[in-house]
Amino acid sequence: YLPGGGFIGGLVAAATFSLHCLAFSALETRKLLRMSPTALAAAGLLVAALSGFWSLFAGRPFLTGKWTTLHAGVLGDYHLGTPLLFDIGIYLVVIGATLSIVLSLAEEQ
Repeated sequence: YLPGGGFIGGLVAAATFSLHCLAFSALETRKLLRMSPTALAAAGLLVAALSGFWSLFAGRPFLTGKWTTLHAGVLGDYHLGTPLLFDIGIYLVVIGATLSIVLSLAEEQ
């Protein structure tokens, strides 16, 4: 129940888009992304920051994990928390930042 995995997951996802860029072109990869890498990084930063503010609203220190249980019937119960939101935000930041660099370098050729 601790944060972790968003960074390496973002690197793996960025690597797949980088390979697509090598196989096709930077323009084709940008079409596949459907949004600019900088907007993706900004959205991720917003999600990561909002996951930290959630605990402030509950009177706890910034980035303290908050949890809730999702009852999914026959599928069981799922414990969801703000560390998941933080990792999703980091995932998006890493993809956006990495692809911003890779695609700008690929377009220079």
